[in-house]
Amino acid sequence: MTHITLINPNTSKHTTAMMTEIARGLLPPGVTIDGVTAERGVPMIIDDRQLAASVAGVVEMGLAAASRSDGIIISAFGDPGIDQLRPLVDIPVVGICEAGMLEASKGGRRFGIATVTPDLVASFSSKAIGLGLGHLYAGTRLTPDDPLELASNAIALEDALAITVQQSFELDGAEAVIIGGGPLGQAAVGLAPRFKIPVIAPISTAVEQLLRHMADRSGNMREACS
Repeated sequence: MTHITLINPNTSKHTTAMMTEIARGLLPPGVTIDGVTAERGVPMIIDDRQLAASVAGVVEMGLAAASRSDGIIISAFGDPGIDQLRPLVDIPVVGICEAGMLEASKGGRRFGIATVTPDLVASFSSKAIGLGLGHLYAGTRLTPDDPLELASNAIALEDALAITVQQSFELDGAEAVIIGGGPLGQAAVGLAPRFKIPVIAPISTAVEQLLRHMADRSGNMREACS
């Protein structure tokens, strides 16, 4: 049996359950998943300080999960701890921000981000540049309301994000838009069918990329043993 661990760097167990269920629905037979929740921090990361503060917890959870997992997903849109954790474990580690950007930029597409957290926008730009995708990044469009209040209302959240997705397409020239946030995972799934141009649900994309990495690793290990 192959097993994946999804790490939620936020402290909300409700969010962990939601994100894990999204991921579970994409898994093939023989692959299982569980979610782990940060014990320290905030229910929803909304700024760079909180993002940086979550790194130690992500590394701790990742190291604890590595011995019982074949792959790890870091399910916060800043990918906290990914660079620190990867060298410490011998299994693939995927972050939803990195996965979303790699998917959105396929074929040289110009991509944008739609989200609720204005104080994380600078980190998104830095991530795109770090991945060599800065020239394709069309910027971030934000919902106008308080992110914590909006995230607590599923219908209002999806509708508000739909407006920012449309703005990204029409005003920024984006050819794909990523919904930027693990806690926005259900809204991302709901938004994708509402647009003809690709709307990237980063949790789904992270699962798909991790499955490919795990399959490649398994194939390489079989070749090495043959």
